[in-house]
Amino acid sequence: MSGACCATPDATFDYGPTPWIVGEIETPAGNVPQVATTLTAADRVGAYRVRWNIGRSTYRVEPGLYAVGTPAPESPVLVTANYKLSFDSLRRELSNVDAWILVLDTDGVNVWCAAGKGTFGTVELCKRVLSSRLDEIVSHHTLVLPQLGAPGVAAHEVRTFTGFGVVYGPVRASDVPAFLADDRQATPVMRRVTFTLRERLVVAPVELSIVRRPWVLLTVAVVLALSGFAGGGYSLDTLLVRGGATLGVAALAFLTGTLAMPALLPWLPGRSFAFKGAVLGTAAAAATLAAAIAQGLRPGMFGGAAIVLGMASLASFVGMNFTGSSTFTSPSGVLAEMRAAIPWQIAAAICAAALWVASAFQGVAS
Repeated sequence: MSGACCATPDATFDYGPTPWIVGEIETPAGNVPQVATTLTAADRVGAYRVRWNIGRSTYRVEPGLYAVGTPAPESPVLVTANYKLSFDSLRRELSNVDAWILVLDTDGVNVWCAAGKGTFGTVELCKRVLSSRLDEIVSHHTLVLPQLGAPGVAAHEVRTFTGFGVVYGPVRASDVPAFLADDRQATPVMRRVTFTLRERLVVAPVELSIVRRPWVLLTVAVVLALSGFAGGGYSLDTLLVRGGATLGVAALAFLTGTLAMPALLPWLPGRSFAFKGAVLGTAAAAATLAAAIAQGLRPGMFGGAAIVLGMASLASFVGMNFTGSSTFTSPSGVLAEMRAAIPWQIAAAICAAALWVASAFQGVAS
């Protein structure tokens, strides 16, 4: 453990410009960068970009010790991850607080996910406390960690190897000032983990961004190319009609899983996110078939079955991704759900594809 705390740092990462550093605080262990608490337009644009999965893996701040306001030796030490969205969420709430911020190297991952992966963990915390010479800067021996970081940290080991005790702060950064003002006492509301409609939908753009991936574009191209086949041969008209209908159904299933499923999450049956997505995908397929029939279209037995299986499997797969965005499920629970769901999702998708191909040779459009 002690050897790990003093391990050689990983390869140098280019963290880019730091306009949010506005000065320095002199300490016995050297000068500490002082950070702004007001977010700039660039900060907000950066947050918007990573919400859409643009540059998300590189949106980081350099690990180490920072100052907010004009902290003194008795000022609190707040610990966070080096994912800039997490760092910004904390510093913007500290406009009237003097504090030290200790940033751990979580490879640009948020606190909760990093705690599950082990990068927001005991070894990294000990390493940063020692490398920042924190005991020379503060007169107390207390670290305030976010509550969602608890799964990754063994507090007794931190005290053994650094001399610093651990106190867990509130779930939300917005409650940190009140938590500190009340002598580090958290109310039940501060401890409560929520997954509200806004919190569910704010992570949806990351899932929507999947459409930019090369394998998705390749799949679309293949589906369009195969759509031109029908019982009588191959034609551009068939490609446009059948291909357009197929991609429309797929897009509806995708949006069902990425938007409707998280929005309706509390009211859908079952505990499994994959099951909830499958239920909603099946309902969307039924509505699609009803609308098609009302318009005088006849998908046929093969085409109808392809729509139901395809929409159910796709909505289930996409909806399952929200399992990792919710604190309702532990990391082991996420893996267990994936192991149970992915085999039947793949099987349903293969059956849907086979039925879709078969429907073309029955002279029907799916």
